[in-house]
Amino acid sequence: MSKPTVGAALIARLADWGVDTVFGLPGDGVNGIMEGLRRNADRIRFVLVHHEEAAAFMAVAHAKATGRLGVCLATSGPGGIHLANGLYDAKLDHAPVLAITGMQESSVIGTAYQQEVHLDRLFSDVAEYNETVANPAQVPALVDIAVRTALARRGVAHLTVPNDVQVATAGDNPFDEVGPVRDPATAPVWVAPPVRPADDDLQAAADLLNNATKPAILAGAGARGAGPLVELVADVLGAPIVKSLMGKMVVPDDSPFVLGGLGLLGTAPSEDLMQECDALLMVGTNFPYTKFLPAPGQAHVVQIDVEPTRVGTRIPTDVPLVGDAAATLEALLPRLRRRTDRRLLQRYQEKMRDWRERLAATERPDRDPIAPQFLARTLDRVAAPDAILTCDSGTVTTWAARHWQATGGREFYLSGTLASMAPGLPYAIALQHEYPRRQVIAFVGDGGFGMLMAEFHTAARYGLPVKVVINDNNALGMIVWEQMVNGFPEYGVRYGDPQPDYAAWARGCGGYGARVTDPMALESILGEALAYDGPARVDVAVDADEPPMPAKVTYQQAVKFAEAFVRGQPHKAAIATTLLKDRITRL
Repeated sequence: MSKPTVGAALIARLADWGVDTVFGLPGDGVNGIMEGLRRNADRIRFVLVHHEEAAAFMAVAHAKATGRLGVCLATSGPGGIHLANGLYDAKLDHAPVLAITGMQESSVIGTAYQQEVHLDRLFSDVAEYNETVANPAQVPALVDIAVRTALARRGVAHLTVPNDVQVATAGDNPFDEVGPVRDPATAPVWVAPPVRPADDDLQAAADLLNNATKPAILAGAGARGAGPLVELVADVLGAPIVKSLMGKMVVPDDSPFVLGGLGLLGTAPSEDLMQECDALLMVGTNFPYTKFLPAPGQAHVVQIDVEPTRVGTRIPTDVPLVGDAAATLEALLPRLRRRTDRRLLQRYQEKMRDWRERLAATERPDRDPIAPQFLARTLDRVAAPDAILTCDSGTVTTWAARHWQATGGREFYLSGTLASMAPGLPYAIALQHEYPRRQVIAFVGDGGFGMLMAEFHTAARYGLPVKVVINDNNALGMIVWEQMVNGFPEYGVRYGDPQPDYAAWARGCGGYGARVTDPMALESILGEALAYDGPARVDVAVDADEPPMPAKVTYQQAVKFAEAFVRGQPHKAAIATTLLKDRITRL
C-alpha cells in the first residue's frame, strides 16, 4: 500500500482533530489537497461554494455556533485573497478558524510566476498562526500546532502549501538534517484550561457590587452559555441587564431583568442606566462604543473576561476578573448579598414597558410602503421558538436588534465587530449544515444579498432548507443615514431601476421565491416560505425612507440631519413624511 500524499495526510489529520466539514472552492493551486479530501470523503465532507469569501464566512459561523474549529479552503493567489474578509470576521469576533491555501511550486517561488501571491505575508495581520508547509516532514505537526493555536487563542490559523509539496509523499524529508533535530512528532490534543479568578479578586468584586446602590450588568457574547447565571446575579443584586448586540441571545429578551441592547441599535432605558449606574459588572464583552458606557469615574467597574488583554480596554476597571464567564459567576454568586431594595430594577422595568409600547407603534401593518419594523416583528411572530437568525450589517441590523426577540431556544449570529456586509446567507448555510432539523433564517438587506446571492444556489444544491428574508429598500440604507448624520445629502447610495428580481433567482435555483409589496400579505407568504421543504427566499419591499433612529437623538445629530436637508437632500420630502408618520403613530 502506497504512502499517503501530504494533501491526504493533512486532511486525515484534520479528521483526527474532529473536523467534519471543510468549506471551499477548488483550483489548480489546491488540487493535491482536493485529492486528500476525496480520499477522506468518509470522514470529512467538502462543501463547494461559489465564492471563497462565503467559504470563510461559513467557517466563521460554524466556529461561532459550535465552539469547534471552522475550516475553509482556497486556491493560490486570488482565491486565497478572497478569504480575507471572512477571516477578519473570525479575528475580530474571536472565532477559531483554520484557512488552508495553495501556493505555486516551491521551485518557482520568487520568480513572479503566474498568480504568485505570498499569502503567508498577506495574512500576517489576521492570523495567530501563519506558516508555509515547505517540507513534507512538517505534516502533521504544523496541522496540530495550527489547530491548537486557533482553539487556544480563539482566532485564525493559516497554512499555505505549495503545489509540489501537496503531492509529495507524507513524512518524507528530502533534505539532510544538519542540526540536533529529528522529524517533528506531535499529537492532535488540546484541552481548554479551567480559568477561575483568585479568591481575593472574587471577594473584592463582591464587596464592590454589594456596596453599590445602582448596580448594572452589561453582558456580551463571551457570556454565552452562562445566561442563567447572569440572571441569578441580576436577581441577587436587583440589577438590570443590558446586552451587547453579539450578546443578544445570552439572556432571553423577555427576561424581567433585560433592558435590551446598548448603542446606536439599542434602547433608551439601556442608555439611561449607563448614565445613572454607580457600579457596572461587565461579563464577556469588549463593547467598543465607549460613548455609551459610563463616564470614567462615574461607576466602579468589575469586568469578567477570559482574555487578560481585554480587561480594562474600554473603561477603567476597578476589579479585573480573568476567567471563564460561567466559572467566574459561579464562584462570585455565593459572595453576593441579596439586595432587598428593588426600586432601581422596578423603575427600569417600567421604562422598558414604555419602550416596548413605542416600538410597537412603529410596527403597524397599515403603512405603505411596508415599514421595516413591521417586517421584523412579523418574522419574529411566525418563526419557530428555537429558530436561528443570521443577520447582515446595515439598517436590517437595527430592525433585528430591536424587533426580533431572542427568547427561549432562539439563537442570533452576525458579523459583530467587523460589521461586514453579506455574511447572513453564508452563515445560515453553515448553520443549516450543522443543525439540519432547526429553522435557520437569514435576515438580510438587498445590498448584502446581492454580493453573495450565488450561495442561494449552494443551499439548493445541498438540499438545505435555509430561509432568506430580504429587507429590500433598493439602497445601501445604512449609508444613506450615515451620510445625512454627517450633514451631507445622500449620494451614490440608491440602486434605482431596473430592480433585480430576486424571487426569480430563487425559483431558478429550484427554491421558493416570492416578492411582497402588500403588508396584508406578508404574514401568509412568510408562513409559506418557512413551511417550504427546501430553500426559500422572500423579497419584501420596505420603506426606503425609514431612518434607523438611535434610541436618543442628540442635538448635534439633529443639526447635522437638518444640514443635509438644507444642502439638497434629494429625498427630503419622503423622509419628512415617514418621520411624521412615525411620530403620529407613537402619539
